[in-house]
Order: sequence, then C-alpha cells, then structure tokens
Amino acid sequence: LYAREPAEATKAAKAQVHDLRAHYKNTYEVARSVKGLRLLKAIKYLQAVLEHKQIIPFRKYCNGIGRHAQAKHFKLTQGRWPSKPTTYILQLLKNLQTNSETKGLDIERCVVSHVQVNRAVQSRRRTYRAHGRITPYLSSNCHVEMFVTEKAKNVRKV
Repeated sequence: LYAREPAEATKAAKAQVHDLRAHYKNTYEVARSVKGLRLLKAIKYLQAVLEHKQIIPFRKYCNGIGRHAQAKHFKLTQGRWPSKPTTYILQLLKNLQTNSETKGLDIERCVVSHVQVNRAVQSRRRTYRAHGRITPYLSSNCHVEMFVTEKAKNVRKV
C-alpha cells in the first residue's frame, strides 16, 4: 500500500521496501538526495557515492555530522557517505528501472518524482551491562517507497 498514487499510472513505475535494516535518518537523507533526478543519473550518482566521488548532503538530520569539502557542491557544509542505505536505495532504483522497462516506459525520460521514508517498528535486542544490568539494543528500521514518472517531451509553443 503506497502513501500516494501517481497522477498518471500508465506513465509511472513504483517500488517499495518494508522493514529495511538500515538507519532511518541516513536512509532519509540518501532518498532525499535522489528525489527529482533522472533515473539513470540517480543510479550513477549513488554509485559515485559508494566510491566516495560524490557526497550525500545531510540537511535535516545533521546534528553531529562532520563537515566535508564535497558538500560545497550542494551549497552546504555537512555530508557523509552512508554505504548501507546507499546500497539499499541503489537496489530500489534498479528495481524501479526494471519495473519501468516492463511497463514500456522510456528510461531516458524517467524522473524520480516521489520518495518517502517512514520509521518502522524497532527490532529489539538486549545488551548486557556491568553489575548484572540489561539495557535495550534497538535498531531503527524504515520503510521506503518511491516511484518514477515519465516526463513528456518538450512541446514547442506556437
């Protein structure tokens, strides 16, 4: 079940993942950096992030994030290269690519138009502390959904 549906369902392809074992805040920033890009450009961008050639700018959850010179490209100072969420979002984008191919969309004109990352139920473990105490050891999972829409060719005004 998606949070919203595309305006034209025939010109869009969807993909989602539930209970992703990656940190919510990092996944949010990775997914936000991809929104609005063309599909192939987004895939190339995330592959460059994994090689540390590009950076993921941290805009919302940026408390305690270090400053890096690569973030100047986005007119920001803070950024990171979160590998785990980046690989998951990259897999989701490749899934979107195959979904759009099977729908018969032109991949060159597909744009990532909707991205949503929600918090999922935290998986609980326990860690053993000194003096016989036990404290929770939670992982902050997330749900990710996105879809691409095929942009129309530019129509010249008469």
